[in-house]
Amino acid sequence: MVITMKVAIYCRLSEEDRNKRTESDDSESIQNQKSMLVKYAVERDWEIYHIYSDDDYTGADRNRPDFNRLIQDAEACKFDIILCKSQSRFTRELEMVEKYIHDLFPIWGVRFISVVDNADTAVKGNKKARQINGLINEWYLEDLSENIKSVFKAKKENGVHIGSFALYGYMKNPEKKGHLMIDEEAADVVREVFSLFIQGYGKSAIARILNDRGIPNPTEYKRLKGLRYCQAKSRNSTFWRYFSISDMLTNEMYIGNMVQGRYKSVSYKSKITKPVPKDEWVIIPDTHEPIIERGQWNIAQELIKNKTKPFSDTGKIGLFAKKAKCLNCDYTMVSAKNHGKHYLKCGTRNIAKDSCIGSFVPVSELEKIVLSELHKLIDEYLNKSELLRRIELNTKIQANIDKTEKTLRTYEKSFSDCSKAVKDLYLDKTRGIITEDDFISLSKDFHSEKGRFERLIKQTIEALGALNERVKNSDDKSALLSEYLKVEKLTREHVNALIECIYIGKRNPETKELPLEIHWNF
Repeated sequence: MVITMKVAIYCRLSEEDRNKRTESDDSESIQNQKSMLVKYAVERDWEIYHIYSDDDYTGADRNRPDFNRLIQDAEACKFDIILCKSQSRFTRELEMVEKYIHDLFPIWGVRFISVVDNADTAVKGNKKARQINGLINEWYLEDLSENIKSVFKAKKENGVHIGSFALYGYMKNPEKKGHLMIDEEAADVVREVFSLFIQGYGKSAIARILNDRGIPNPTEYKRLKGLRYCQAKSRNSTFWRYFSISDMLTNEMYIGNMVQGRYKSVSYKSKITKPVPKDEWVIIPDTHEPIIERGQWNIAQELIKNKTKPFSDTGKIGLFAKKAKCLNCDYTMVSAKNHGKHYLKCGTRNIAKDSCIGSFVPVSELEKIVLSELHKLIDEYLNKSELLRRIELNTKIQANIDKTEKTLRTYEKSFSDCSKAVKDLYLDKTRGIITEDDFISLSKDFHSEKGRFERLIKQTIEALGALNERVKNSDDKSALLSEYLKVEKLTREHVNALIECIYIGKRNPETKELPLEIHWNF
């Protein structure tokens, strides 16, 4: 009686032989493998139990879905033979060759055959060949890993985005591979997070605001939009959390810098990664359009650096947090609360007896004083004489700008004349008016002159930029103060923009006057 053997066919896409026709079709490589292996089985009258196929998976990937189903069915003794095109299609790891082909398959009564490299566990003396194949495949994996790392490193250093997912706030540019473009819907949330933080809201408070408004977190947003995303392991992954806000506020990607190489794999055999020290990250500036302006970014980083903490009852950072200092000991004043009102006090008073005079001021009173001083400053700066002085200054700068622009036009014309002269020389050479030697000699002189005028043009443009910046700075100062002309209530954003620090002394018990010095940012 002839016993019909049941065979399981296993196919895997080769990375070096990928040729997909459509996203839903198996690759041509997979189809070729199936045709060859089916023919091989039919010629031997074997019954095909099932065709297992993994497309777009490497030979070192242990999480291949059909590979794992194949192993489970082999253990359950559902077939007699596993048939592959080559041993490398089954696995490229020597460890896996030993574990399954040489150890478990014989125990389960499963024969392994790879057609191209003549590996067959039923043939005595074939084991060494299989082990050599496994060793060669192991070397191949290691070399391939190093080659891929080199390619990725070069791409990172050129500012090309190589990640599987775009950062929240961005999307992959479909027309330019490796380039990011702004996703306006998500970018608006990023801008709001920075704005709230600068206004004085803590990270947990910002997360709470977003959750209360039902705004999906980055993972949930991408899922809802049908974009690729990394599934969070924690429960309630649709919620914003403290660390989501914290990571966002320190990510340079939002100011247009490409930041990559923050993690690296433990080895080419494992998908486990470990963090890389920040000084080893690959950061390439100005690779894509920023979502956050530099000025806003700098303010946020300064707040993070100073580690300003919010009032526990409101979740909002104090109006003058890290800005108010004791006039006596230069210690940063800390917040306190009594009968529902917020105060600032010198913390050194609590460290040792008589260590400080004990500066103390209600936040509401300090706000009124600052607003009053701000309005005085604005009135003083924006009065008629000051405006006339500024206009006179800008007139002088404008004269220099006009003169520089005239010089620039002269240089540009000279550069253009040199270019035309070289073309005319060439025509003269072709007409036989001048010899080739004369053409070479004269064209060198003209090219030299072109280079000189090119350098002069560059220097003049830089000088012109500096003059325009002076006008802009003068205008910006006036515009900045004009912006706060009608402010009646301070916000944390105002304080950050206008004030470097405030020194507060102890109130005079008789006159009730409060010694106070405001150091402005301009």
